[in-house]
Amino acid sequence: MNQNQIGRTVFDTDEENDAFHFQKAIEYHEWLLQQEAQPRLTRTPIFHDREDAERRLRADYFDDHCNTADAFDEYLQMSEHTARDALFFFNMCIIELYMPKYLKKPTSEDVVNIQQKHNNVHGFPGMLESIDCMHWEWKNCPVSWQGQYGSGDKKYPTIMLEAVASQDLWIWHDFYGIAGVNNDINVLDNSPLFDDLLDDLAHVVPYVVNGVEYRNGYYLADGIYPEWASFVNSFTVATDPKHTYFKQRQESARKDVERAFGVLQGCRGLIQQPARAYEVNTLRRIMYAGIIMHNMILEDQNMSIVDLNRVYYNPARSMQTTWIDRCETQRRKAKELRDIYKHISLQQNIMNHIWREVEEASEED
Repeated sequence: MNQNQIGRTVFDTDEENDAFHFQKAIEYHEWLLQQEAQPRLTRTPIFHDREDAERRLRADYFDDHCNTADAFDEYLQMSEHTARDALFFFNMCIIELYMPKYLKKPTSEDVVNIQQKHNNVHGFPGMLESIDCMHWEWKNCPVSWQGQYGSGDKKYPTIMLEAVASQDLWIWHDFYGIAGVNNDINVLDNSPLFDDLLDDLAHVVPYVVNGVEYRNGYYLADGIYPEWASFVNSFTVATDPKHTYFKQRQESARKDVERAFGVLQGCRGLIQQPARAYEVNTLRRIMYAGIIMHNMILEDQNMSIVDLNRVYYNPARSMQTTWIDRCETQRRKAKELRDIYKHISLQQNIMNHIWREVEEASEED
């Protein structure tokens, strides 16, 4: 059963318009469909053309976009077990083939492009991305685990996703699997977000804010995140026009990651609905595959800030040769990261920089 046959079964349209309706329904373009489907057909036996008990060819392309596993028995004559296996191998192949490209760490050139884009759009020099957490409801959470994965503000068990997104909605960092009873700070403590920074392997891209030079970029975060040197939080209460304006600008720029969550749930219907799998690892693969395809769509629509097809030369940076040297480096970098005085200084300099632009604009008028 080819793509046109699936289109006739699901959409009941004319054959010449099947491809358009099929691609529109799952929000993928033609090259993206071929890029995802072809490796699966060659690598995974479940996606090969085979005859069923009635000697009819079974579908060779299928995406469990937002349906339950038993929703394909009438439309595609596909059993619930086969649908689950197809979803499992689909996510495995997507992660295996495309994670190195679409969930890679940014290079030094990528960091420069991201900072320039955010400075032009949001007016925050040195800004890397925005950080936040999202809860995914776990419908089939085991009863013995519901106390661990449930929280007071949620009426159902959830699993948390920590993500970092830029202005183009590209998700550069994702960490999924922490129980929903935790908050954003607990997730951050277990997250590998600052591993390179603690090992002194993070890219150094100097920038100047209000006449002060800084070496590492920062993330925009809400008030629950700690006052670290790599976070720029908003004010809980604004006491004057300068603080009020900075609060509005910071909260507006921080919406990047929230918009990324909304687009991710919209293009990957499984993530929008309650999770039905029984294992956290299965849900983790679904989430990572969804994020990879989310970034693939952004690249296909020419919305990404960086050019993934351009090859940059990144000199290798070796880690410390001994365990003692590495521990000493991590201790020193952790102290710098948690320096509240650097956090306050960066926050004040950014606020003064933004407010000075407002004053200069008012003087010109």
